[in-house]
Amino acid sequence: MEIWINPACSKCRGALTLLDAEGAGYTVRKYLEDVPSAEEIRAVLGRLELEPWDITRTGEAEAKELGVKEWGRTAQDRERWIEALRAHPKLIQRPIITADDGSAVVARSEEAVRDALGRK
Repeated sequence: MEIWINPACSKCRGALTLLDAEGAGYTVRKYLEDVPSAEEIRAVLGRLELEPWDITRTGEAEAKELGVKEWGRTAQDRERWIEALRAHPKLIQRPIITADDGSAVVARSEEAVRDALGRK
C-alpha cells in the first residue's frame, strides 16, 4: 500500500494516524517532492476509476491561474488535465491510497481510509 501525501495537509496527517493506529504497512510518497509522471497519474486514475478533473484541486491558486474550471471534460481533454497535474502536482487531490488489491481511493475521510484498509 502506498499513500500520496502533502505533509502540510491535515487530511493526509489524519490518514497516516489512522493507518498507524490500524498497524497497516504502507509507503509514504510526498508527491510534491517525488512528482508522479504522466504515466503514474494515468495508472492511479485507472485504479481510482476516475478522470483527471475528478482529482484536481480546482480551488488552488495555480488552478485559477491555469483556468482549469473552464477546461473541457471530454476524452479529448484528458491529456491536457494529466499534463497539468504532472506539471503542477499541488493540484492533485490528497491523500491518495493505492491499495494492495490494485485499486485506489482518495482518502479524505476516515471511511475512505478504512475502505482502503479492507481491500485485499
